[in-house]
Amino acid sequence: CPLHQCLRSPGSLLSIEISQLASTWKDHCVGLPDRQPDLRLEILSQPRLLSSVRAMIGCFAGRMGFDEGECGQISLAVDEALSNVIHHGYDRRDDGLIWISVWFAEVETPPTLFITIEDEARQVDPAEIKPRNLDEIRPGGLGVHIIRHVMDHVEYTCRCDCGMRLVMHKRLESSGATSPPGPESGEQPPNPSSQSPNPLPEAGL
Repeated sequence: CPLHQCLRSPGSLLSIEISQLASTWKDHCVGLPDRQPDLRLEILSQPRLLSSVRAMIGCFAGRMGFDEGECGQISLAVDEALSNVIHHGYDRRDDGLIWISVWFAEVETPPTLFITIEDEARQVDPAEIKPRNLDEIRPGGLGVHIIRHVMDHVEYTCRCDCGMRLVMHKRLESSGATSPPGPESGEQPPNPSSQSPNPLPEAGL
């Protein structure tokens, strides 16, 4: 699983912190699980890193019980959100920091995947972050539409110090409402690198 195959080294472009090893969770958001994230990623604002993030998010969602199509869609929504931060928040700078935090709350009804994406980029009024008119026939500009279509809850806020925060929820519905597959079950999680998400247009903000 990609979750356990990424090396962390001094000066690395992408680092992973599993909850048992993560530092104390700070800047806690209302509505998120009251504990450290199960998975926390820190990346630089470089498009070449997005494929690794997609693979890890898809693998994590699969281990939690989401089916192959749902894993692809969740990975796509995260990819679109990160692309928006890179291209619009950081204006394509390659040295900006982005943090992705992921929780899976089995105690929720139904069980729910929580994802936050935070940055130190340019702040914008959350009310201005809207999908464009789908009647406009032109390439690009569908990122926000894809994110809102895929996820059950989407909320943009300005962070207290600088940058933006995106909070997304995805419920595990009856199609995947069984116990997450594990080594004892012999099941293998979906492989997000070999799947195609449901037919949604890929584009930036």
